[in-house]
Parts: sequence; C-alpha cells; structure tokens
Amino acid sequence: MASFSDFETEEPELAARVRRSFDAHAHKYLATLRRDGSPRISGIEMHFVAGEPWLAGMPGSVKFTDLRRDPRFALHSGSPDPEGFDADAKLSGRATQVTDADERRSYAAAAGIPPGDMGFDLYRVDLDQAVLVALDDEKSALIVSSWRPGRGVARTRRT
Repeated sequence: MASFSDFETEEPELAARVRRSFDAHAHKYLATLRRDGSPRISGIEMHFVAGEPWLAGMPGSVKFTDLRRDPRFALHSGSPDPEGFDADAKLSGRATQVTDADERRSYAAAAGIPPGDMGFDLYRVDLDQAVLVALDDEKSALIVSSWRPGRGVARTRRT
C-alpha cells in the first residue's frame, strides 16, 4: 500500500494527470462491498486535502458502514460526455477510519472546516492501484496507464 504522495514521487506526471481527472468533477463514484460481498456504488464528493485523497461524509452512510466492515474500495473520478472525453481516473486500495481527535482536527484545519463542524466520518486512503484511461494524441485509441506501488506503470493501448 502507498499514499498518493508516494505515487507522486514515483510517477509525478501520471499522478498529476490522475489528480486533474479527480479535480475536474465534484461528484465521484465510490465502490464498496456489502455484507454479502456484492458491490455497492455510492456517490461521494472526494477532495484532496494536504495532497492526499480522503473520504469524508455523513456518519451512518452505508458506504462507511461497508468500509468499516471491509476497507477495500475503488473510486472513479467521473467522466465527461464522450464528445468532451480526454481522460478519467480510478484509485483503489483500503480506507481506514480516522477516529483520533488530533488527526481529525488537522484534517479539518487543512480542509478549511470550522472547528465546530466535526460531525463527519473520515477515512484515510491507502492505494494499491491508480489508473488513468486517456485518449492518445490522435484521439484514435485509449491508453490505459496502471500504477501499483513497487511495480511502476504498465500501459495498454486499446483501439
């Protein structure tokens, strides 16, 4: 597992493109696992805070119930409509709930959340994969770039 900053250190250009894809849309899609192992897709507004992606939101959300039981997740950046498509991104790994008061206060301060508005669940993200799906320069093929910690980047061209 790795942090996003580890990814940026190993592959700065790819990490920047992945981050741009996530920053392009407020609404993202989070995949978690239900109690019976079936997938669940939930909307989430994920933001990078202090350079890292964090999952935060309303306490009691089923997506957070899923993550407390099984921390595996996949997060999709969202995509523009086909005529405006240039890239989208995915992150996957494990999400760990942050309950330490000092760490939550640090997150809130970095995110610009007032000290009295701490009524949210918070999860730190550890990555096992980052993927960018982008068009080539000629817009004739998809280039899938997949990074895994310690393995570097694998690229696949799909026409």
